[in-house]
Amino acid sequence: MTLPTPVVAGVAAGAAALLLAAALAVAWWWLVIVRRRRRRDRSSDTGSSSEAPPPTLAEWGRCGRTSSAPEFHGARQFSLEELAHATNGFAEANLVGAGAFGLVYKGLLLDGTVVAIKRRAGAPRQDFANEIRRLSEIWHRNVVTLIGFCQEGGLQMLVFEYLPNASVSGHLYDTGKETMTRLEFKQRLSIAIGAAKGLSHLHSLAPPLIHRDFKTSNVLVDENFIAKVSDAGIHRLLRGPDGGAVAALASRGVFQDPEVHSSAQAQLSETESSDVYSFGVFLLELVTGREAAGLMPPGSSKDSLAQWMEARFASNELVDPRLGGSFTSEGMAEVVGLASSCLSPSARRRPRMRLVAAELDRILEKEMALTTVMGDGGTAIVTLGSQLFTS
Repeated sequence: MTLPTPVVAGVAAGAAALLLAAALAVAWWWLVIVRRRRRRDRSSDTGSSSEAPPPTLAEWGRCGRTSSAPEFHGARQFSLEELAHATNGFAEANLVGAGAFGLVYKGLLLDGTVVAIKRRAGAPRQDFANEIRRLSEIWHRNVVTLIGFCQEGGLQMLVFEYLPNASVSGHLYDTGKETMTRLEFKQRLSIAIGAAKGLSHLHSLAPPLIHRDFKTSNVLVDENFIAKVSDAGIHRLLRGPDGGAVAALASRGVFQDPEVHSSAQAQLSETESSDVYSFGVFLLELVTGREAAGLMPPGSSKDSLAQWMEARFASNELVDPRLGGSFTSEGMAEVVGLASSCLSPSARRRPRMRLVAAELDRILEKEMALTTVMGDGGTAIVTLGSQLFTS
């Protein structure tokens, strides 16, 4: 049967349209494949990916990266203008402290991120930028995060995450502040655990990063009182142009390992055990609620700090009276014993930080299992922690 001419023409037109659509689909598919291959090739060359947009600075605070200055794998290079704007021209009202690196200012970036900016005089140096690269790659819950840096106008600046509750020292002993927080024993244990885990992480890096300036004022707490170790690696950034150590960390008083001689080469001989000794002094301050430098009589040797602490604990003269009855005698004795081990004059007898953290975890778990709850008649009742959280 012969089809009418109009029908034949319609069928031919439809077939042509289908062929054209198929050709367009194949061309579009091929274009997509080519583009993906080009993006993959560029990614393999640069080590980065363009499949997804880079995170913002605010997101960096959560994932540890930033889209700026990719050559530093996370550390953003700020301009002097940005940081001056963030601090209102480094106004005195934004000055929140001072440390080994210099003055510390609270700042607000344009994206709403609150930061701590450390500033000191210094000429631009490539080795400074290289050290920033390594430090910016350190990412741990219990280590203060380095966000970026600046080298302009005769200044060197570091930009860190801001922790609103500042240092633990401000909550332990009188620093002239009116808002001291009364830290219970379990809170102090939790802070000690966080600081121990932060140091342990630094020691686990390859090569290990020795803090060399660990002390109570370098343990900061966030809004939830989670402890974070600050100034990790600062000693590297304080080196002079000739690579020598700077005197800012030369004298660290009671926190310094007695096995390390006080000399210009002291930092070169410090090891992980030196940080452990400093942590022992930190534990002593958590127990006493006082500065360790003012505890021992003038002229006393640091070699006898552990013995001095044990003698005072035996005579009930050591524990912070503000703790009241918020601890068990066994738990306190275990913390004092652990601090004594950390303060051993012999570095070989000191435990490693990962073991210190594990022991503190165990002590806190035991304290939580023996939580004291007051009964109706005011009598202290010891209740298992598992019973406290059941309905």
